[in-house]
Amino acid sequence: MCGRDRSRTQAVARRLGVPEISLDYKEVCARNDIDAVTIATPNVAHAAQAKAALACGKHVFCEKPLGMNALEATEMLQAAEGSHLIHQIAFTYRYLYGVQELKRRLQRGDIGEPYHVRVQYASWDGVRPDSQIGFREKLVCAGAGVLYDVGSHLFDLVGFVLGPIEAVAGSTVLIPRERIDSKTGVLARVETDDIASAWFVCRDGIQGQLFVSRATPNSGDRAYIEVVGREGALRASLSRGSVDVLRMSCSTHPNWTFVSLPRQASDGTPHCLGLMMRSFVDACLRGGLNKDVDASFYDGLAVQRALDAVQESASRPNWIPLEIGLS
Repeated sequence: MCGRDRSRTQAVARRLGVPEISLDYKEVCARNDIDAVTIATPNVAHAAQAKAALACGKHVFCEKPLGMNALEATEMLQAAEGSHLIHQIAFTYRYLYGVQELKRRLQRGDIGEPYHVRVQYASWDGVRPDSQIGFREKLVCAGAGVLYDVGSHLFDLVGFVLGPIEAVAGSTVLIPRERIDSKTGVLARVETDDIASAWFVCRDGIQGQLFVSRATPNSGDRAYIEVVGREGALRASLSRGSVDVLRMSCSTHPNWTFVSLPRQASDGTPHCLGLMMRSFVDACLRGGLNKDVDASFYDGLAVQRALDAVQESASRPNWIPLEIGLS
């Protein structure tokens, strides 16, 4: 296990039964007795660490988002392409039983031709009085806030279920406030977005909307993906697995009904994490990803481009002014 702080790294390693620690990721990557690395560091460190690992012949599993921007993500993919090594990114929601069943039913034509998709995540977590500042609240460490943290998951799901996103527009909101910095213990300003909205078009003209927030209530479903077709709609819950359900609705029977899923879907545990990490180990052993579900750096770059598009769109909004009153 490699970390920046010796005492914290030792404590985590002891708790997880990891026999050795290091404070130098380059030293770890150079070891001949290590085959693969998992990068779970702040976003700003992903590119350098992934490229170092790939240069040393290590398979790489990287947390999302892939990089701080599309340029970094492109460089990471280029390094991975030339290495012929496994490169995977942590898009956890792909491993939900409900999401996989949604995709299967969509491909089977259960709801007819799809024409709209909605993905959403909403919580109060970022504005609670006891919330603290971590790396996700700092621009230099994270690049963005909830847009990168959760929006990356949601954009990936759209591509996973419906295919490539072709155009994006969006906006972001930062609620000015100060919170205690979890490292320094002093008040500091929150620097990254709390709310992000996006509108997008997929291939075949399918339109959609994305909403992610750490500063608003939800209507009962904290996070979900909903696909609407000519003959009905499917909605899958999104979590690490603790909530894993799929519902169906149609115009003649609008009430949502539950769709049967494997027993493991309702075990109440974050089962997606185990499924995802085992998929990485399996990919390393067999020499290739499971292309039906695993996400590669190609997928990470596609998501990064969508995230960049939201930020670019937010920096120069093209609002249409309306006349007020009688002319």
